Amino acid sequence: MAKLSDLIEAFIKQLINDTNGAIEIQRNELANQFNCVPSQINYVIDTRFTTERGYYVESRRGGGGYIKIRRVSIEHKGKNYLMHIINSMGDNISQQSAQVFINNFIDYNVISEREGMMLRAATSDKVLAAVPIENRGAIRANILKNMLVCLLV
Repeated sequence: MAKLSDLIEAFIKQLINDTNGAIEIQRNELANQFNCVPSQINYVIDTRFTTERGYYVESRRGGGGYIKIRRVSIEHKGKNYLMHIINSMGDNISQQSAQVFINNFIDYNVISEREGMMLRAATSDKVLAAVPIENRGAIRANILKNMLVCLLV
């Protein structure tokens, strides 16, 4: 059975899909609907609707508070998007962050599922097992950036 967090995430994603990429919800109403505390809603939003995952979240607290969640649309798919990611990635990236980027590339049809599988394999901790832990993020960033540059050619 799916965890409550997974159910809340799926529900919010479905709402976003049904409304062309943006929703406005009230934390308390959603908490009542799922019979949970509002902090559970905060947790899901804070961990699963991040800018890294392609979402923009705006919130206002208080009695009439709301949360706006918008899926970031990529107007210039392909080369411009990949170049932007390469330039903004930084010199160090975790396996989890790399996989989020790769999943977004697939979701936005910037790369194929097969290309995504190869990127995931090349940046996994299994491949980097011989590299000291403190160096893995830097090596992973270099590998991912170089592979993305190859996709631009």
